Amino acid sequence: QVQLVESGGGLVQAGGSLRLSCVASGFTFSAYSIGWYRQAPGKQRELVAGISSIGSTNYADSVKGRFTISRDNAKNTAYLQMNSLKPEDTAVYYCRGVDRWGQGTQVTVSS
Repeated sequence: QVQLVESGGGLVQAGGSLRLSCVASGFTFSAYSIGWYRQAPGKQRELVAGISSIGSTNYADSVKGRFTISRDNAKNTAYLQMNSLKPEDTAVYYCRGVDRWGQGTQVTVSS
């Protein structure tokens, strides 16, 4: 069955960095787009970044220039490198592929 498992979240000070990973299984990873989303308390889930099967990327305006999405098809893994983190980046981060969600990983940025 399709599974997406995120990891790499944690507590970091403002200005710090984290790299999230999303390991996929149960489908042909290289053939599908992958998206990273986040949901802060009391807010709707929003798209942070996406990467297509051929490596085209798109970003939310709020993270452009700070976050980088990438994928390693040999490892069935997508990444989200997050630099210059801000307190407003605090949220649960989810990856999505093949219309399925991972369980999420918490990112907390302290001021």
